[in-house]
Amino acid sequence: MADVRKPDGVVRPAGEQSTAELVHLASEQVSRLVRSEIALAKLELSEKGKHAGIGIGMFGGAGVFAFYGVGAGIATAIIALALVLDLWLSALIVTAALFLLAGLLALIGKVQVSKATKNPPTATESVKADVDEVKHAVARERNHA
Repeated sequence: MADVRKPDGVVRPAGEQSTAELVHLASEQVSRLVRSEIALAKLELSEKGKHAGIGIGMFGGAGVFAFYGVGAGIATAIIALALVLDLWLSALIVTAALFLLAGLLALIGKVQVSKATKNPPTATESVKADVDEVKHAVARERNHA
C-alpha cells in the first residue's frame, strides 16, 4: 500500500491509516484509473475511426471504378453488336435491354416492399395482447378487492 501524506505534510505508512483515509485513497486511485482508461479508449477509438474512414474511402473509390467498369462493359456490348449490325441499332438494342432490366428490377423491388409492408409485425400484436391481458387482470383484481 502507498503512504499517505496528510494535509499537515506528515507522511504515514499505509498500515497506520484510518479507514476513512484508505477509502479516500482508494477513491482517488479508482478515479485516476477510470480517467486513464477513458483516455486510452479515446485513443483506441480515434485510431479505429481513422482506419474506418480510410476503408470507407477505399470502398467509395471501388464503387466509382465499378461504375465506370459497367459503362465500359455497356460500350463493349454495343461495339460487339456493331460487328454484325449497324452501330445505331446496336446502341438501341443495348439501351432497350438496360431499360428492360431496370423495369424488371423495379417490379421485383415493388413486390418485395409490398410484402414487407402488407402485414404488421407479429411481435407488435403479441405485445399489444400482453398489455391488454395485464390491463384486464388488474381490472379483475380491483373488482374483487
